[in-house]
Amino acid sequence: MTEVYSRNVETPIGRILVAATPAGVCRVCFPTEPPGQRYQWFNRYFATLPIEERNPVVDRAVSEIEEYFARQRHSFDVPLDLHGTEFRLRVWTELAKVPFGATTSYGELARRVGKPGAARAIGNALHNNPVPIIVPCHRVIGHDRRLVGFGGGLSVKEQLLDLEQARMPLLFE
Repeated sequence: MTEVYSRNVETPIGRILVAATPAGVCRVCFPTEPPGQRYQWFNRYFATLPIEERNPVVDRAVSEIEEYFARQRHSFDVPLDLHGTEFRLRVWTELAKVPFGATTSYGELARRVGKPGAARAIGNALHNNPVPIIVPCHRVIGHDRRLVGFGGGLSVKEQLLDLEQARMPLLFE
């Protein structure tokens, strides 16, 4: 059984949980996520709950997240240990390429993963992104350039884009 470690970190958007295996960060939970949903996710992929114990991967992730919120970091280098379908993994990999301060649309992301017209499937993959902020689902906006859909809530999405000083429309091409 893989050990999973976690720490809470205070941020301008509230307390978030960061969890990692020895291989990499596997989960970042927004403060608005119900505990039951967190537990269900950990049980599904690891059959265990995270241990609140110091771990080098978690410590590095927390440090990078704190630097991000202090506007001292524009990208993340911490290793990831992502779990999901092949399609979701492709979406999250492509999403990670959207740079700090830029946005893209669901349709553009669908095109980039070779599934033009699959904007809804992209939305589902983003909804299931286990490591928001690190894999920046907040940088995806509607085709009409409006803020839509975000697991942490639209106000958090707006705060993250404001932090990055992303200006709509600034589409990643």
